[in-house]
Amino acid sequence: MGADENPDAARRWTGVADAAPVLLDADGVITGWTGNARRLLAYPAAEVVGTRLARLLGEEDAARLPGLLARCRDDGGWAGLLTARRRDGLPVKLMVRVSAAADGQGPSRWLLLMHDADRAPAARGWDLDRGVLEQMVAGSPIGIAIVDTDLRFVWSNAALARFGGGAPASRLGMRLADVQPGVSAEPIEAIMRRVLATGEPVLGYEHVGRIRSAPHRTTAHMMSFNRLDDDHGRPMGVYYTVIDVTDRHRARQRLALLDRAGQRIGSSLDPVRTGQELADAAVPDFADLVAVDLLESVLRGAEPAPDPRGGARAGPLRRVGHRSVDEGVPGAGVGDPAGYLPGSPPLRALATGRPWRESRLDPSAGEWASRAVPGSDVGGGAAPLRPDAADGSAPLPDPGPHSVLVVPLRARGVTLGVTTFFRRHRQEPFDADDLSLAEDLVSRAAVCVDNARRYTRERDAALVLQRSLLPRRLPEQDAVEVAACYRPADELTGLGGDWYDLIPLSGARVALVVGEVPGYGIDAAAAMGRLRTAVRTLAALDLPPDEVLAHLDDLVARADGEEGAAAESPAGRDAQQVGSGCLYVVYDPVDGRCAMAAAGHPAPAVVLPDGDVRFVDLPQGPALGTGGPPFEAVELCLPDGSTLALHTDGLLARGGQGAPEADRDRLRRALERQAASLELRCRALIDALVPDRPHDDVALLMARTRRLGAERVAEWEVPADPAAVADARRTASRRLAEWGLEELAFTTELVVSELVTNAIRHADGPIRVRLLRGRTLVCEVYDGGATAPHLRHPRTTDEGGRGLLLVSRFTRRWGTRFTPEGKIIWAEQPLDGGADGDDGEGGG
Repeated sequence: MGADENPDAARRWTGVADAAPVLLDADGVITGWTGNARRLLAYPAAEVVGTRLARLLGEEDAARLPGLLARCRDDGGWAGLLTARRRDGLPVKLMVRVSAAADGQGPSRWLLLMHDADRAPAARGWDLDRGVLEQMVAGSPIGIAIVDTDLRFVWSNAALARFGGGAPASRLGMRLADVQPGVSAEPIEAIMRRVLATGEPVLGYEHVGRIRSAPHRTTAHMMSFNRLDDDHGRPMGVYYTVIDVTDRHRARQRLALLDRAGQRIGSSLDPVRTGQELADAAVPDFADLVAVDLLESVLRGAEPAPDPRGGARAGPLRRVGHRSVDEGVPGAGVGDPAGYLPGSPPLRALATGRPWRESRLDPSAGEWASRAVPGSDVGGGAAPLRPDAADGSAPLPDPGPHSVLVVPLRARGVTLGVTTFFRRHRQEPFDADDLSLAEDLVSRAAVCVDNARRYTRERDAALVLQRSLLPRRLPEQDAVEVAACYRPADELTGLGGDWYDLIPLSGARVALVVGEVPGYGIDAAAAMGRLRTAVRTLAALDLPPDEVLAHLDDLVARADGEEGAAAESPAGRDAQQVGSGCLYVVYDPVDGRCAMAAAGHPAPAVVLPDGDVRFVDLPQGPALGTGGPPFEAVELCLPDGSTLALHTDGLLARGGQGAPEADRDRLRRALERQAASLELRCRALIDALVPDRPHDDVALLMARTRRLGAERVAEWEVPADPAAVADARRTASRRLAEWGLEELAFTTELVVSELVTNAIRHADGPIRVRLLRGRTLVCEVYDGGATAPHLRHPRTTDEGGRGLLLVSRFTRRWGTRFTPEGKIIWAEQPLDGGADGDDGEGGG
């Protein structure tokens, strides 16, 4: 008997009077048909009882039916949507619940409880009828939907339509990807399946993307998912809620962008690098293309020239930053001039200091960005600025509607440049919030640029001062072949006071000097200049190295005491010379002797002609001005072709790490490497041991020794007899003839005669004469006296006293130096025969 004939049984099985119950056997064959089923689908019982249910369903659902029955056998039931065909062929969507019909009347049977989905009458398993549900959610901004276990929409509220996908009726039986083709449905459906499987809700899932209702705008929605269970705890489906959190999402994005920009912008004191960091930070998260232009005066470290109207004068602009989401989009390259039409938004922003925003830039109205005025004072004659002009200066993308922001870079009330933001691919235009964000980004960069500008000005001034105090070129001489390298400190730690020098001394000798002053910046450079001048002054006295450092130590100590309170200020501490280090070396090319002393400074290394590297065992005297034991000098004899390596402590500095032995091993290995020239060897040594941006200044002076051969030195003794003066003159004249210097014979005979005569008259002990032929001709007369002669200007009636006056007039320079056994009076002549008497120096 069909269920048509037993409506009470249907009511007993379902408990719902207006349902359309249908009985199925285990294979899906209809065994019972009710009047409600006939009214719903218009089939009489005689036509359907004994046939399979699949014949009444749509093609897709008929194919699903075997799987649904299998699920019913496993789970004890199923609930969801099916599409059936009425007897007249019209489709009808059915809300179906399948449960076991266990009435003890035979094998397992299934009861289908069917409702017309469009009418959605109240039914068990769907707790609220449509009217009540709509009353609850009609005024709610929260979108709510229910999907069955196949993730097909069973019900949704009107509020959900605002998020796209159409009205509730149009969603029934469809999946999310069907109603929202542009939405990535896979992750959302994966969450639904997990909720169905585990029963654990998922709350606060944020989905970001574009939806059908806002295809040109990125939106964010907060979604929560919960499982629906029937009376027996079996899953019926999932209901979820949707809230629009786009504004909160965008605010969070802005904060994240500002945080990233704060970490990336201003990593150095280079304004060009800072401009590029600003462009990199804004693309692609904020804009599709960004151009950053600074006034050339800012790049030079100068103050921007003020405009009489109160703004910044539109001086030449240079591109310092450029970034685009499109590879190969042309524009002014970094460092190139950036030109704009007079009166264009960038120049107006530059002059007024106020930003400019255009939500939709009409290409015809954007002529300011598409070309520059040739020869203008702002563009330097830049070429057209369209993207198809490879050398263009402005950043306009391809034609079409674009959104533009122009924001001036301002810091401390001064406009430094201008930044232009373009949106090309994303359709949402720049709004007021975007302008506020752009101003925050640009203001951060502007402060960094201004700091870089001020730093550049001070650093350039310090470099100019320091390098003006360092020797532009080392003087030519016969004693050594020299090469020097200087590498300034890292830009973040400033300049140091390291220096090096080569000072020609009498007798073809040279003084090699390396030193450093504590502190950084202009003050340290100025202190270094004063100390270097003092060293050169003391070197002119021809004193031994330990005595030079002793006098220098006294000068520094006295200067520190005179400064007094000034040294207590931070600037005074930076400028003081106390604690400075110095290494003073004197090399004599005649006998190869080398004397040296150190004041708080590393000892030099010596590379012997065979390549063996040794370190001089040099006593370390105290740093200058600090007090302590007296300075000690050591003397050694260097083979011809030995190389001295004098350096400041920055050469081996590695951030305060490393033992002295390890540092010497590093230096030894670097010195053992060969190079084609001393200059290349010097640079290779710096590159091997010093980073590009060291923590301390590094000065390196390398000197390869040379000997004056015996054929270039003439030396003989002279008896202490006035009659021997003539023999001394003749001996000197013969040696000059052998050297081919006959044109210097008259002057040399005069010098020898006067100096030997003075030694015979005023000194004791043996007398020796020595001639040295190098770049100049040097005449030296040694005696055992301990007093230095003095230059006199005799009166006309005086019979004597003109000897040293004649020597000073006929030679380039002359002087006296003392030895442990006596003194040496020397005079130097240029080999071309010129006396250069006006440049002569008095003895001392």
